[in-house]
Amino acid sequence: MTQIHDQTAQGLAALVRSRELSPVEITEHVLRRTEQHDPALGSFISVMPEMALEQALNAEKRVMSEAPDGLPLLLGVPIPVKDLEPVAGAPVTHGSRLYRNTVAPADSGVVARLRAAGAVFTGKTNTPEFGSSCYTENRIAPPTRNPWDSALTPGGSSGGAGAAVAARLAPVAHGSDGGGSIRIPASACGLFGLKPTRGRISGAPARADLLGLSTSGPLTRTVADAALLLDTMAFSAPGDPFRAPEHRGSFLRHLDEEPGSLRIGTCAGTGSAGVELHPHVRAAHEESIALLTGLGHEIEEVPVPYDTHFEGLFAEDFGVLWAAMASAAPVPPEHEGELTELNRWLRERARAASAPRLVEALGRLQQGVRSFMIATAHLDALLTPTLARPPVPVGHFTEEGPERTFELMTEFSPFTSLYNVTGQPSVNVPLSWSPDGLPVGSMLSAPAGGEGTLLSLSAQLERARPWEHRVPPGV
Repeated sequence: MTQIHDQTAQGLAALVRSRELSPVEITEHVLRRTEQHDPALGSFISVMPEMALEQALNAEKRVMSEAPDGLPLLLGVPIPVKDLEPVAGAPVTHGSRLYRNTVAPADSGVVARLRAAGAVFTGKTNTPEFGSSCYTENRIAPPTRNPWDSALTPGGSSGGAGAAVAARLAPVAHGSDGGGSIRIPASACGLFGLKPTRGRISGAPARADLLGLSTSGPLTRTVADAALLLDTMAFSAPGDPFRAPEHRGSFLRHLDEEPGSLRIGTCAGTGSAGVELHPHVRAAHEESIALLTGLGHEIEEVPVPYDTHFEGLFAEDFGVLWAAMASAAPVPPEHEGELTELNRWLRERARAASAPRLVEALGRLQQGVRSFMIATAHLDALLTPTLARPPVPVGHFTEEGPERTFELMTEFSPFTSLYNVTGQPSVNVPLSWSPDGLPVGSMLSAPAGGEGTLLSLSAQLERARPWEHRVPPGV
């Protein structure tokens, strides 16, 4: 039989329901692998063996006493949670020294959904402080390293989640994405990562994202597992400021649907941002275009959206919003010195920005979103690179001070944040590898509510160019 750690979430759930594998056996296996491999990777801030084994034992009792058809979808499946999200009775550090001794009193809404579906929470994955960066380095844990090359970063801010799934320490993981934080590590780690439509997964009850940039979502090795997790995680709550278009039925059903011939816009330029694509990224983008064309899709080159629809000021205006988000974490003034240099700089930048400047940035971005959506309304999907270059070394972003760090982050990931601003669903598809064996992802995005299109198209690509068999060295 396939090794437990090579099984998908869907496969493990089926083996649990058929009583071929015990939830306790699965959990013990995953915990042993984590103990063996994670010291070199740093994918977890905290591992929770007692909690996980208790959940696994309860799951095993249900398996033995209930009919298989009535069991929850994810019963006995190990799923780590990013350490920005509270799990009742578990540490929730937000990647910060200020919260290193904090224990969550209750589950967040999305964690409650995973718990009700039978997930086993094996640990809290590493994240940069407050999720503010596209690399996973903080002051309370070792930096997270990329399983494909431990000298490199897995990206961020869901870097711990990405490293854990790529290294087979979990079949899938919870992540979150406010500017690319699911898709960036998915690209760097060779995974499928899905940022759903704004409002598809509520931040209730505690998280207030008035700017609408951030959402939870899955990091997985297969498209089917992402659909399965989205089925579980999707919910809305009273008082939500945003609602996604209604989706009828299961997201999993889209994997059985051929996408048909789609009209796909493509762009690999960054315009006035002046970010040059690495040759391996450009080659991967051209490969993706050729693959989509060969599958019968119509490809249309579109103008660079940042200049065409956002007056060339997208990065500047988004930076205002990002600083505002970073300043939202409650930090007593006398403890600000304990924050990372990047977060101190972002908070200073936020305080220096006037309310009219924030309103100006929001207004100009909204006008740009309208223009962009009108211009691309005839398209079924958009294709761009996910990142401008393959994974970079640990420490790459932090050598020259916070202002340069922010510039380097923009140069590394100039494509992802657009879809946090528009609220459209967006995925990383791990279609390519560089000549030196590093993952290079392609990003597909769709109109609001278009997760079904992305899942169907991604499943077609997965069949045409399978990636699940690729395993990092040493794993």
